[in-house]
Amino acid sequence: MKAAPFEYLRATSLDEAIEALSTPEARVLAGGQSLVPLLNQRLARPSLVVDINRVAGLSFLREENGRLEIGALTRHRVVETSGVVRSGVPLLAEALGFVGHAAIRNRGTIGGSLAHADPAAELPAVMVALDADFTLRGPGGERVVAAREFFLGPHRTALGPGELLTRISVPRQEGGWAVEELSRRSRDLALVAVFATVTSSGGACETARIAVAGAGPTPIRATAAEESLAGGPLTDDAIALAADLVAAATDPPDDLHAPAGYRREMAAVLTRRALLRAKERA
Repeated sequence: MKAAPFEYLRATSLDEAIEALSTPEARVLAGGQSLVPLLNQRLARPSLVVDINRVAGLSFLREENGRLEIGALTRHRVVETSGVVRSGVPLLAEALGFVGHAAIRNRGTIGGSLAHADPAAELPAVMVALDADFTLRGPGGERVVAAREFFLGPHRTALGPGELLTRISVPRQEGGWAVEELSRRSRDLALVAVFATVTSSGGACETARIAVAGAGPTPIRATAAEESLAGGPLTDDAIALAADLVAAATDPPDDLHAPAGYRREMAAVLTRRALLRAKERA
């Protein structure tokens, strides 16, 4: 199929893009790896497509005050291969290796994936695990939204009319990390994926962060599991309990790809694997 008719605007400034996005049913075109297939299948029928690829100042990657600052137009591959990311936020670098194929990562953008808010996508869950902050700019100016408050449902976010995601701010990561993902084919969207970080001292867990993709309408932050690990030794029993708590926190879909019970069980299995690898790296 081909896309339904729409108007097209190639914005040359952020203000122009924001003004255009106030148009009802307007959609943003960044990397196009999610939007173009939706257009061609006519699952999306926008009245206006606003191309932001020529808007200056939206593609950057740098460290500021102990945080990684990423422009929304920065390509996946740039972040994936960055030495700054690999040393400072290795969970993000590892997770990006699971996003599509090389051709997709060469073109897809960090902000585009986050704004698309697919509950099975890797980046939303990674940002929730890392306690990232998102800068949104719209007609009323700028505001900052925590990643955990940004995702409201499948393909639904906190972005208001005319607002654009412009920057992602990620704290420097400490300790060990791991990504475990189950998909039908290599680099498909996840049936279930788990993202974990662990810091430890003297054999005891100081902090743990666990987020799950593909197991609910939004990325799930498994706070009960994190709290069960904090302050105690990372024994097999402690990790097994945390894995059970992660499974209990999920609300997976029951569809033709996998039944809900299977996804829930795999969330526990992948959590055990992720925590063991994160423990070794810590």
